[in-house]
Amino acid sequence: MKKIGDKDEQDSSFANQGNTEPLALQWAKKYLQNLDNNLWEKDGADTTSLKEVVSREGRKKTAQRLMALLPTVSHQSWHQVETLLSKEIKRHQIDPTLINPWEITADSFKIYEKILDVYTQQAPLRQLSTVMRLARQGEPLYQKALEIYTEQVAPSQLARVIGSHVGALRNKYTQQDPRILGFVGMQFHYTSKILLQSLSELERLVLIVYFKVLDDHLYMPLQRLYEAAANHDYNSNTLVAVQNLLPVSTEIAKKISEKIIDYYPNYRCYSGILSHPLVKTSSIRDVEMFQVYLWLATLEGNISAIKQELFPLSVMLYPTLNVQWEIIRQMLNLLGQEIKEHLTPKQSDTIMPYYQALWHMFSPEVFVEFDFCQDSHHFDDDLSHLCLLKSSNQNIHL
Repeated sequence: MKKIGDKDEQDSSFANQGNTEPLALQWAKKYLQNLDNNLWEKDGADTTSLKEVVSREGRKKTAQRLMALLPTVSHQSWHQVETLLSKEIKRHQIDPTLINPWEITADSFKIYEKILDVYTQQAPLRQLSTVMRLARQGEPLYQKALEIYTEQVAPSQLARVIGSHVGALRNKYTQQDPRILGFVGMQFHYTSKILLQSLSELERLVLIVYFKVLDDHLYMPLQRLYEAAANHDYNSNTLVAVQNLLPVSTEIAKKISEKIIDYYPNYRCYSGILSHPLVKTSSIRDVEMFQVYLWLATLEGNISAIKQELFPLSVMLYPTLNVQWEIIRQMLNLLGQEIKEHLTPKQSDTIMPYYQALWHMFSPEVFVEFDFCQDSHHFDDDLSHLCLLKSSNQNIHL
């Protein structure tokens, strides 16, 4: 993506397409720089086997096998969703008629079908020779393979193929009741998890990035973010602030996740301790999700998305997953510090009022009934006071 200063080329691009495509492309590019796949690391990966896996025939076989498993896996996944969330329907007074397992599994089936269709496309063989060369030079094959083999197909092409479909799926369920998205999200989560478990390590190595693209578009209002960005001039402080934060969002999420692990090394959530690879991956995604909702609020000039989607989903899911509110509060505290570190004061001023609203929504006073711990790390209250001062002269549309 061109820098803001490259005005002539930028003017033409924005005049024709608004700011939607540049921001979408920027989001796609960061996968090649930031995707963390330590879970599947294998230093001695067989390059011959990798060639077979990523060949057109190999991809086709993998896709066919997963499509054959999908009906059974979908039912298994929904059983896990019901086990996890069935009590929440009554506790949160959700209309049970809005939760149709047949419809949710059918919708998920269509999305996976599109993903696997993209997956069957063949990467250029030139890229395979590059992978082998890197392997001979001692580069970690698992990391370079992901960067190279997903360069021309995922995530940019996959995001274009499924982005609008997943966006429509989110709109469909959030319009009924935003909390239904929690059931839908967990259905996809368990389906992807079981499908990946059925694959060889090398197949997982290549395919996991495709499911990561799905995960992000499902949990994060990316389509809505792109549309909001298109309503801003290319040189507006608000858009520039978001564009500066977006490429480093995963880096920020990883940094915050590591600090949370350091602060709470023995803490166990529903899926295990915070340092467990699967839990860590979910934690990083959640920090990115909070960032995207914060950017969306800033670009839209109101916190409706946070109030209507992020907050209700958090209230329903985090206690169920045994994530205490203090951890969310600590995450927000660290996020505020990162925003100030990566932006100029002028750019930071555009985001901080919305950050402050988010900070107050997840305050101990709100969650006093949820056993908000008081014995761990203390928060930087100076940051909160600073945000309050900045927001006192700015109106936030609630």
